[in-house]
Amino acid sequence: MNATGTIDRPLTHDPKKQAPMTSSASEPSGSATPAVTSAGAHASRQNRTREMQLIPEALARAHMHERRREAEAERQAVRLVAARRMQRRAERVSMRARRALAMAVMH
Repeated sequence: MNATGTIDRPLTHDPKKQAPMTSSASEPSGSATPAVTSAGAHASRQNRTREMQLIPEALARAHMHERRREAEAERQAVRLVAARRMQRRAERVSMRARRALAMAVMH
């Protein structure tokens, strides 16, 4: 297997099995020049970070959508209960009026 690891994900965590660090003869000892460029790793890390930052937003959006749906269902249930209550009250008033009319006609 010829897969190489990256700085973020080394092929192995065992220091004895990792490739030794080598320095060139033209490079002075203790210089601060980077031995490995990580432009590709940085770009992929940046993309991963952006995607991971969007996950909580998507979850929050889904959560709020669900809460809105629950609230609307609750409001609809309350309106339905109130409408049924008013309908029963109207039916009772109608029956009283019929009885009163029947009593007035009879006498």
